[in-house]
Amino acid sequence: MSSAVPRLPDHQLSALGGAYAEAVSAKRRQLYLGLGLFALAYVVAGIVAEVRPATFFTNLWRFTDYLGRIFTLEQGPSAGRFVLFDVVEWMWGFDKWVKLLWETLLIAYVGTFTGAIGGFVFCFLSARNLAPNSTVGFLAKRWLEFCRTVPEIVFALIFVVAFGLGPVPGVLAIAIHTFGALGKQFAEVAENIDMKPVDGLTATGATWAECMRFAVVPQVLSNFASYALLRFEVNVRGAAVMGFVGAGGIGQDLVEAIRKFYYSDVSAILVLIIATVMVIDLATERLRHHLIGIESRS
Repeated sequence: MSSAVPRLPDHQLSALGGAYAEAVSAKRRQLYLGLGLFALAYVVAGIVAEVRPATFFTNLWRFTDYLGRIFTLEQGPSAGRFVLFDVVEWMWGFDKWVKLLWETLLIAYVGTFTGAIGGFVFCFLSARNLAPNSTVGFLAKRWLEFCRTVPEIVFALIFVVAFGLGPVPGVLAIAIHTFGALGKQFAEVAENIDMKPVDGLTATGATWAECMRFAVVPQVLSNFASYALLRFEVNVRGAAVMGFVGAGGIGQDLVEAIRKFYYSDVSAILVLIIATVMVIDLATERLRHHLIGIESRS
């Protein structure tokens, strides 16, 4: 049995072709207009912010010169040599730095875990489809906004004044910022759940807390864990920065090396931090994919 594809008359084809060409032209005009507006906004923002490209390129050599210095030994019998030619001299403080790096990891871990617990509780209060009422939802969102908007370093400075130098200010600063950031992310996950289980439990007379426990948590738990692990990676970097204001960890030795112009020490500490973050990233990535895979199979 033969079949033939019907062919429209030429005048209809030309009309459809013209309409298609006009639609493509309209899309292109929109794209060019959008790109033009973006470029204009980019230039205006640079002018307002007093960005000077000429100054940047004129002083670019200073940046490369600094990189060269931090990878060159500046003292001892191997002064002037590339650090990889004398790793023992370069990593002279390895034992001390590893202990401080371990303290940094503990600060990040405790801060992340504490903030994640707070975010877990508040996400149900701030989610648009789960909040007990609009007033509670509004107040919870505003509080989460405050916690994640104030920079971690500002919280760390406040807590250093209150509690003194050490890891406690770093833990509190990271916990508060993590609380606000994860609270929002958790709430966005909760707003995309299937509401049928919630409606079913509500119809049986279950309380709000019971609905959250048995209808919502099973749907979002793996995503919550994934976001928390991702946040832990970010907080390791944040915990290192906390040391700049005396909030414990390896950051204190890093800022001291920068201030005293111990260039090779700066590179050694940075390499240790980067290597640690890379290992954490690889481990948490595998764990996140495992958790997401479990959810997709369930």
